[in-house]
Amino acid sequence: MFLGGGYCLKIVLLGPPGAGKGTFAKYFSRKYCVPHISTGDIFRAEIEKGSELGRRVREYVDKGLLVPDDLVIEVVRKRLSKPDTVKGFILDGFPRTIVQARALEEFARVDAVIYIYVPMEVAVERLSSRYTCPKCGRVYNLKFNPPKNDLRCDDDNTPLIRRSDDEPSVIRRRYEVYYQTFNPIIEYYRGRGLLIEIDNTIGSDKAIPLLEKTLIEKGILKIPPCRTDVSIK
Repeated sequence: MFLGGGYCLKIVLLGPPGAGKGTFAKYFSRKYCVPHISTGDIFRAEIEKGSELGRRVREYVDKGLLVPDDLVIEVVRKRLSKPDTVKGFILDGFPRTIVQARALEEFARVDAVIYIYVPMEVAVERLSSRYTCPKCGRVYNLKFNPPKNDLRCDDDNTPLIRRSDDEPSVIRRRYEVYYQTFNPIIEYYRGRGLLIEIDNTIGSDKAIPLLEKTLIEKGILKIPPCRTDVSIK
């Protein structure tokens, strides 16, 4: 089954750690009511359900191995067949190989691939000051977007946590590994004329309206907002 047709917003998000993908995804998902689909979230949901698919995924996850292409493709194909994707989707973490990118073309039409980037040291500065609410997932930065209350979420007062992999040396390694993995994907979509590049050094509060304007002007974003009160945070 090919998932296409009608006015939809079907995009893939690419970007290294610290680029701000999560903020972009949250904004467009909430404003246009299209699901933000992360392969990591799908894997965790299938594992928690104890499904056959989840058991197969867990065999690799528990060993710290990458889930094979065919299994990842099966998981994403199943997720994109659900009713909530009728207006589109925002894919995050997929595709991560050329095999996955070509497979995606067989069952879904992608309108654009958004590549959000920042220099390594900007990523280090952002992530080393990042704290997250474990309850609602809201992300804070102690330098640029601090919580109003001392290390507690503004929305639900839950104590904020810092990820163990947000140490500067670890961030630099994650950044390097990201490009080792995703450079072929970035070039693949550039060659297909689908890549839209966004330098998020200017900050998401400026870059998101710029991307939204670009998507509208290119005729990619045609669906009306389902909410008009969505803020960038």
